[in-house]
Amino acid sequence: MTLRTIFGAAAVAASLLTSTYAAAAYPEKPITFIVGFSPGGTADGTARMLADLMSKDLGQPIVVENRAGANGNIATSHVARQAPDGYTLFITSIGHTVNPWLSENVNYDPVKDFTAVGRILTAPNLMVVPASSPFNNVQEVIAFAKENPGKLNMASSGTGTSVHLSGELFQKLAGVEFTHIPYKGTGSAMPDLLSGVTQVMFPNLPSALPQVRGGNLKAMGVTSADRFQGASDIPTIEEGGVPGYDLSTWYGMIGPAGMDAAVVEQLNASLQKALSDPAVQESMLKRGSTAAPGSSGEFEAFLEAESKKWSQLIKDANIKAN
Repeated sequence: MTLRTIFGAAAVAASLLTSTYAAAAYPEKPITFIVGFSPGGTADGTARMLADLMSKDLGQPIVVENRAGANGNIATSHVARQAPDGYTLFITSIGHTVNPWLSENVNYDPVKDFTAVGRILTAPNLMVVPASSPFNNVQEVIAFAKENPGKLNMASSGTGTSVHLSGELFQKLAGVEFTHIPYKGTGSAMPDLLSGVTQVMFPNLPSALPQVRGGNLKAMGVTSADRFQGASDIPTIEEGGVPGYDLSTWYGMIGPAGMDAAVVEQLNASLQKALSDPAVQESMLKRGSTAAPGSSGEFEAFLEAESKKWSQLIKDANIKAN
């Protein structure tokens, strides 16, 4: 046996021993969940709900830290620079795979620069028109838009948001053209939609459904591939005649690149346990979302697919950040 072989075997053994010890000892101190948005929103509420359950399961406190700004990019950049030891994790969203393609100032790769832990939830948006609109279904919207390109004003909560991208994907797959009117949030956009100043919008389901149930908006379809359990009377956009249409906003848990596989597996197992809790599932349903359990590998593949999907759509539509 050569000296190189001996040293090589020793190095491999040391590496395995270190990895095994790290996994066995983890976690030895408090864990931090980073949230890229202000307290009180869906991301923050989801993070705090998971932190409570996972801290009990893992035996260490979990602190939720809000680092709002730049549509989540401030938090993303912070997490990317942290040690890959499993003590700093990011509760991220669909913007993670969208932002890099919107602005030249965003310099991270949504897959390579992070470690996927697991997806948390998925939530559809809802295509709506004002109650005064002559349209009663997706096909009527498409027929008018094809005969009158650009005549329908499409409101959004801002360029690059899931509300905006839902509309862009609709235009691409349905072969129509809207005029995009971006607002600073759904709350700012809703009055003009209700009054008919804008004629179509794809807001998050929780913000739109009460207006639909109250008779102020008409629902054309949910953006997900399947009907939403909490509003099963509303068809999907694909059912309305747009083949292949499927868009849901989502949240997931990631960490810095290079995390130990055993630590990732432990975190994923704890996350799956939390997502299986009936109280968690009920809370998500009330917020217009559905738990999305799965392995870290499945989430990594999902991130790759989302990144490819949005980079192509943003390029084709020539979308630029405001």
